[in-house]
Amino acid sequence: MALGIYAPPADQTGSTAIAQNSPLFLEWATGATVTRGLVNISDPSAMDLGSNYATVGTSDSALGIPDGGVVSLGDGGEAILTFDTPIKDGAGFDFAVFENSFSDTFLELAFVEVSSDGVNYFRFPSHSQTQTDTQVGGFGNVDARYINNLAGKYRSGFGTPFDISDIDDSALLDKNNITHVKVIDAIGSIDPAYATYDSYGNIINEPFSTPYGSSGFDLNAIGVINKNTLGVNSFSKEIKITLYPNPTTSQFYVSETGLVSVYSSEGRLVLKKNVESTNVPVNIENLSSGVYIVNITSDKGSAALKVVKK
Repeated sequence: MALGIYAPPADQTGSTAIAQNSPLFLEWATGATVTRGLVNISDPSAMDLGSNYATVGTSDSALGIPDGGVVSLGDGGEAILTFDTPIKDGAGFDFAVFENSFSDTFLELAFVEVSSDGVNYFRFPSHSQTQTDTQVGGFGNVDARYINNLAGKYRSGFGTPFDISDIDDSALLDKNNITHVKVIDAIGSIDPAYATYDSYGNIINEPFSTPYGSSGFDLNAIGVINKNTLGVNSFSKEIKITLYPNPTTSQFYVSETGLVSVYSSEGRLVLKKNVESTNVPVNIENLSSGVYIVNITSDKGSAALKVVKK
């Protein structure tokens, strides 16, 4: 597989980063439990701020809209977040995870899993193409284009989005009733004794060690894009809207009439059009190449879809 095939950092053409102030976010996490990891899993005796476990922040730091507060998970630590309304597998991305990286290249990564019962968790298939010959140092760099479906891909203020449809179907997972999202620090060591692996069996190489109270993934927030507003176990009225052609060079059509709003990946409204016929195209010829979020609102409901402008 070719290297560097995934979306680039925030504000670059083709990025999937979603700004925290994007109107796509309908809700934010309202509950959290955190299990901290060591500040340095390869040296359990290492301490910072009076503890050998990560200490920065509290579980409440990951709730609500990102406000600068974080909860540090430590090496291999995890957080489980819950929501007032379940997340559903809608059109396009369904939720986004925020970390507090200070740059586009200092990327502390985490696995993401979802559950519809709080017991059985299913992990998003992930991919890390970062070389594994040399350890990325504690303040080293990672190229976002080599990372897919790992939280922490984007800098502070921009969420890494996830599409529940990427997870294989299971009788133990109701994709339209996701009640729990688990975020698990990826550690980052290339030492097989401590390493974690992506879905392809590659070691995940990222900044290690970070032997401080802020060790590991620093969870800022989780924002909900698609939520189940129909109640638990009631999904028969879920709206289905399609968009075509996709990718496109100049225009697209939608399968429902209604208000079409097009947003940049940073959450900026770039086009609004009232579509009165499914035979009438939405013209985006004047927009720059990249990934856009299309929100369609009809009398049947609404949906958010992703469109690629070539």
